[in-house]
Amino acid sequence: MKYRFMNEHRRDYAITLMCRVLRVVRAGFYAWLHEPVSDHAREDARLLDLIHASYSASHGVYGARRIFGDLREAGESCGLHRVERIMRENGIKPVRGYKKPRPIAGRPSIIAPNRLQRAFTVDAANKVWVTDITYIRTWQGWLYLAVVVDLFARKVVGWSMKPSPSKELALDALLMAVWRRKPAGRVVVHSDQGSQYGSDDFKRFCQAHNLEPSMSRRANCWDNAVAVSFFLQPEEGAHPKTHLQNARPRLSRHLRPYRGLLQPNPPPFSSWRRQSRGVRKRRSVRMGIVCQTGCSPGERVAVAARVTTWP
Repeated sequence: MKYRFMNEHRRDYAITLMCRVLRVVRAGFYAWLHEPVSDHAREDARLLDLIHASYSASHGVYGARRIFGDLREAGESCGLHRVERIMRENGIKPVRGYKKPRPIAGRPSIIAPNRLQRAFTVDAANKVWVTDITYIRTWQGWLYLAVVVDLFARKVVGWSMKPSPSKELALDALLMAVWRRKPAGRVVVHSDQGSQYGSDDFKRFCQAHNLEPSMSRRANCWDNAVAVSFFLQPEEGAHPKTHLQNARPRLSRHLRPYRGLLQPNPPPFSSWRRQSRGVRKRRSVRMGIVCQTGCSPGERVAVAARVTTWP
């Protein structure tokens, strides 16, 4: 670059002055005039022809590493970094496959608006249900689990298990919730933007049973945090990895305690799932029961036995 500048301005400035300012040797400038292309540049040009040949033979698929392998098989002694530099300087890039279009995170659903808006605290049962799908690993493959949770008491009101994540998986769980609860008013059913909840059958089912769909924003798990956090414990309950025929009853036993902590006829306390302190306190306050979260298991059983109604 410096020698080229000196050659272009040799009629304007003295060679000695430019060599002193640019800090180059005058003998090197005159040697460049007689041989402007260096041996390294000639070798790069020769390797460029070989790189073009390997690149064309692969129909533009080969990158620097594969082309470097072809050159080594041909007996060349160049390095990988040199091949990468030559390809980069000459704009040689491998042809990549078509990229899958990435969804824009945070985009609202066009099927149903977000009616919940993270209002996870409700004042009555059968007002807001949240639903989601997870998968459990078994020796025979994946087992998919869909649940419907009532936000009032964090109670599982419906669930379904199938070996495939079809729309019937979500519909069966919602059908169980409708059959068990038989809500009198309109219920908001909140879910993510999964294909099961965006199907036409799911929409028709909601219209037929007085349900109002609600969907989270895309790639935003916090909009459906109750259902997502609930799946942490069922996944733990299904471990260690078991056979498919054993996973179904194991998950069913795991889901039963979530049907209510304070039931009219509670099961033995040893079969209950231990709930968080905040959930136990909220349930006690909603039911009008004076029960501190720090009371003993026997006291909680005695209090639960006095409850006559439970949503």
